[in-house]
Amino acid sequence: MALSRFWTLILILSIGYVLVMLATGRQYSLGMLINGKQGEALVVNELDTATVQGTALLAAIRAAGADGHDVNGDHYVLNGTGIIKVTRGKQPADGLFATCRNTIMDLWLPLIGYLTFFCGLLNLLIDSRAMEKVARVLSPAFHRVFPDLRKDHPAYGFMTLNFAANFLGLDSAATPFGLKAMESMQEDNPQKDRATNSQIMFLCLHAAGLTLLPTSIIGYRAAQGAANPADIMIPCIITSFVGTLAALFMVAARQRISLFNLPVMTGVLLISAIIAGLMAYIGSLAGVAKFHFTDNLSNGMLLVIIALIVGYAFLVERYFREKGTNIFESFVHGAKDGFTTGLRVLPYMLAMLAALSIFRNSGLMGLVMDGLSWIMASVGVSKEIIDAIPVALMRPFSAGGSRGFMLDAMKTYGPDSITGQLACLFQGAAETTFYVVALYFGSVNVKDSRYTLGIMLLADLVCVITAVFVVKLYF
Repeated sequence: MALSRFWTLILILSIGYVLVMLATGRQYSLGMLINGKQGEALVVNELDTATVQGTALLAAIRAAGADGHDVNGDHYVLNGTGIIKVTRGKQPADGLFATCRNTIMDLWLPLIGYLTFFCGLLNLLIDSRAMEKVARVLSPAFHRVFPDLRKDHPAYGFMTLNFAANFLGLDSAATPFGLKAMESMQEDNPQKDRATNSQIMFLCLHAAGLTLLPTSIIGYRAAQGAANPADIMIPCIITSFVGTLAALFMVAARQRISLFNLPVMTGVLLISAIIAGLMAYIGSLAGVAKFHFTDNLSNGMLLVIIALIVGYAFLVERYFREKGTNIFESFVHGAKDGFTTGLRVLPYMLAMLAALSIFRNSGLMGLVMDGLSWIMASVGVSKEIIDAIPVALMRPFSAGGSRGFMLDAMKTYGPDSITGQLACLFQGAAETTFYVVALYFGSVNVKDSRYTLGIMLLADLVCVITAVFVVKLYF
């Protein structure tokens, strides 16, 4: 319900706002909302050369040629039809048509490929009965966190693979594992259109995004000339770990789950020890060695997981024969399910991303951001933090949009500045909340997400506050 209300409100408010701006003369054209592309110059006015004939402005524009002429922040360009285009700033997001096209070409088609391959692997886990054994091993701790699931539920194995892929920064692999976890829990859902407690707990933990290797953030920092691009790793691990614990305890409090028991505390301490050990080892490396190790760790672990799944299936091939199939046919059968899941999630992806496109391009989102920045400045928040806040505000809505703000912050203030570091941390230690909710619940046709969205946004807020403290202490 919360997601439905949000989607409806941002569409109505954004369209209403931009129409008011058009009527009052503060919006020149609506074309960019429909056909524009992210990063294009925004046209704020057009002049006929006849109206400025003989003026110094026209002479300067003609002298500038294709490069155009700048006046008080506006850019004047004379095109071949005798019209002077006046532009100011850049378009924040793709227009509606471009968003619809790019959602399919850049997001959905790659997702179909990932789903097809990894769902094939997951079917090997099921047919080889490996998932049952994984579930039995994990059930002492997982059953305390997900008490509504039976102790041998296959979702435990899917969730473990999802968390592991997120931990290693393998987002492409994490999504198929997560979708299979949601589908597995949905089979036991007595109210098919309403999220279960277990689904809410899983999605909040997934969105908190405990990450060991923020490889993409490191790459962006390297491209921007950071002195030590990988110095963001430890702050990112700390921030995402705090966010994950916050999500865990907030959901547990809402569902009245007691987490203070031996299996759960042992699991938390074990994860903490693994993180601490890896942080200590990675921190002892420098330069190329650090990049080399982290790259091989994440990609190597993925290859090891694939090899273990296929290798175990080969060792217990008799289980496949008992079902009248073989390893390859089992993989293909699972891959078909992955393709079907991909078809099911497309409308939810498209609906959310199209609405966010209109929200951003209408200017309403910028107005909200400016208002929040003003409020923060009025209560004494430092300018270094405020300059990075657009990344934190955009992150729940759009990964691409927040990435653009992050790159702009590093370019403007420097990758090694407090603002640059904080922008990277906001980007690396959070998730695209609204997109994730739409994608995961859409995959199982759940319409009532209950309190999921509220807790995920609170976890995002915890990550933002933690990031500020960590950056101040660490850098």
